[in-house]
Amino acid sequence: MNCILLPAANFLHDRAHIHALPQIDHVNNVLAAKVGDTLKIGQLGGYLGTAVIDDMTSDRIQLRDVQLSIAPPAKLDLTVILALPRPKVLRRLIMDMTALGVRDIILINSYRTQKSYWQSPMLKRLDEFVLEGLQQGVDTIAPRISLRKRFKPFVEDELPRLVSKGAIVAHPYTSQSLTQYLQKQDLQKPPALTMPNLVCIGAEGGWIDYEIELLAAQGCEAVHVGPRILRTEAAVNVLLGQWLL
Repeated sequence: MNCILLPAANFLHDRAHIHALPQIDHVNNVLAAKVGDTLKIGQLGGYLGTAVIDDMTSDRIQLRDVQLSIAPPAKLDLTVILALPRPKVLRRLIMDMTALGVRDIILINSYRTQKSYWQSPMLKRLDEFVLEGLQQGVDTIAPRISLRKRFKPFVEDELPRLVSKGAIVAHPYTSQSLTQYLQKQDLQKPPALTMPNLVCIGAEGGWIDYEIELLAAQGCEAVHVGPRILRTEAAVNVLLGQWLL
């Protein structure tokens, strides 16, 4: 946690309190903070700032001198469409995409998404994973997350409305690299490079040809990020890192 985020209900004037046990454990055992120390905090959906520890017990930390005056970082103008991955990978992906500042995340069904993934209890913990990502990235604004269990109707009926600045789909077997795609965009729309506002990333095993064709019909250009085939979580970070440059 690079900051501790609290809901609005935990604030009253210039005071606040921490009662979530993972946050208390972090303050005690990672920060080794004591009464009188200053913490970096933020209000979920609001501003970032600092507060001073006023009192500490095993299940509650009282804060005083709360000052919230720093605006959270701007979100990336980006929607990520992600084929629902294995449950144990989902937590890391949601955390990473949140920390990187993705604005919208759409979890979608794909041919290689097992049906059991949609029944995973991990899907009920998305808010928890988002909070971890926000505290890592020092942000207060959660991404919008939506679930789509029907691939074809989503791609044909909803996807076209989401694309405003171009779209790419990660596919290791295409001939066009991400660098080539971006260079092409730069030549078409000088002088400033126009980054696409939508990226589609498959689960382990990637997209099948039918899915690639359906996405391409809606304007999504297939790109690769090199000769190596990456795990989903590695591909997410390699691709999204381009928006941070």
